[in-house]
Amino acid sequence: MFSTLRSRASARGRRSDLWVTGATGAFLAAFVLASLLSPRTVGAAVDTAFTWSARWFGAYWQLLMLATFVIVTVLAFSRYGRVRMGGSEAPEFGRFTWVAMIATTLLAAGGVFWAAAEPIAHYASPPPQYADGAGGAGRAAVAMAQSFAHWGFVAWAAGGSLATLVMMRGVEKGMPLRPRTLLWPLMGERVRTHWIGAVVDISCVLAVVAGTVGPIGFLGLQISYISGALFGLPDTYAVQALIILGLTVVAAISVLSGIHRGIQLLSRANVWLALLLIVAVVSMASLPFVVDLYLQAGTVHAREFLAMSLYRGDETWLGYWTLFFFGWFLGFGPMMAIFFARISRGRTVRDIYVGATVLPAVVTTVWFTALGGTGIWLERRDPGTITGPYAEDGLPAAALSILEALPMTAVLGVLTVLVALIFLASTLDSMSYAIAASGMREGEPSGLARAVWCVGMGLAAVALLLVGDGGIQALQSFIVVTAVPVGLIMLPTLWTTPPLLRDMAVEQGIVAPRPRTSSPSDREGAEEARVEETVG
Repeated sequence: MFSTLRSRASARGRRSDLWVTGATGAFLAAFVLASLLSPRTVGAAVDTAFTWSARWFGAYWQLLMLATFVIVTVLAFSRYGRVRMGGSEAPEFGRFTWVAMIATTLLAAGGVFWAAAEPIAHYASPPPQYADGAGGAGRAAVAMAQSFAHWGFVAWAAGGSLATLVMMRGVEKGMPLRPRTLLWPLMGERVRTHWIGAVVDISCVLAVVAGTVGPIGFLGLQISYISGALFGLPDTYAVQALIILGLTVVAAISVLSGIHRGIQLLSRANVWLALLLIVAVVSMASLPFVVDLYLQAGTVHAREFLAMSLYRGDETWLGYWTLFFFGWFLGFGPMMAIFFARISRGRTVRDIYVGATVLPAVVTTVWFTALGGTGIWLERRDPGTITGPYAEDGLPAAALSILEALPMTAVLGVLTVLVALIFLASTLDSMSYAIAASGMREGEPSGLARAVWCVGMGLAAVALLLVGDGGIQALQSFIVVTAVPVGLIMLPTLWTTPPLLRDMAVEQGIVAPRPRTSSPSDREGAEEARVEETVG
């Protein structure tokens, strides 16, 4: 499928969509400029839009995310799970490399520091629905289970499931690898040139640009904070900017080297470094406690899965936690689907479900338990060790306090910084591909186009740092606002995916075609033929 499209593209050349590229680039530039000129006004406007979006669309996002996970799970374990996507070609990438490339896309979006901070935040201040009963050992399990609810199966199903399957089927039928293809089952070929297609592409690109630039700048702040505390580097704008520019250069080199070299090399290196960090942290803390906490939290998560996913109580808490994450992940959904579709041809529906939803969710929960669970263990041994710095300085302080409470702090600090940098470089690489692909009418985006987006997002993050932490946070919150149209774009996949898979199952001989039901005109014609035959 994809190889055929690439050969066509090479024959006819690449064709860019200047409307989509120009509109998204202009909006990003305008947002950065407005933030520099009037940061308070922009921050206030984004906060207002964030509150409105969470209030009016929060319940819808929760239902959409949950329904997506349920439907793809049912499809994966049905007969349609054997449908092979992308034609009959063998998978392009080995399983380890494939899963590694997938797992580094979403987890890098703040996962390194949220893994340390979110469990301890829920431990110090239990979620409202469990505030009365979360005590003792159960308090730690509830705190970790709530983190699983935000970063686990439901989160990964947003991009690694129905949207990916619709995208792959659309490309097989000759549609472009762009967000507008998600509406192809409803609009058919018209979506190629219709203005709705352009709106879809622009909305999805804006969401993922905001969701990528925000973490880039945020990560610069976090690493600068940790480097200053551990290694004596000045925590200044110059250091923060140099960290981001260095990260951008690494990602740009990876972009120019192509998917078959850059992304997969970064992803594999990231997995091994992350495993090394997990082993080092847990071995210096309490392995029995972390393992026991993982099992307890998994049990609580399974028991409270629906309650945590659909909780509608405390509006302020919801906006700060569940709706923030769900809006963020929905905004990433279409672009993750583009990237997953690009690297998943030749795999079955069940394989994609396991590799793009189940395994990344398991990896994420293990990651959160290793870092966050160690923080809880340290906090239980010496109350205030982790919660005190976290309450005072937020996310970076939680990660730093865990490192400082363990032996070999400097070594762990270097490992943490390296893992965080490579995680985000992988995400910047993969999302640069998806954004550049969204601006192409035909053919694969060139390495130069992807590098331009990569560098542009890095420079935008550096510019927003001039505003301070507020500029980056405003951009991160803006992705929740952009999730409003993206959530509507993702909705049709709930009912368009099953018929697409049935058609493919019939084509591949997995299920028998439905018997053709004769219409009244067919029956009248058959009756006339029988009469004529009798008379004759």
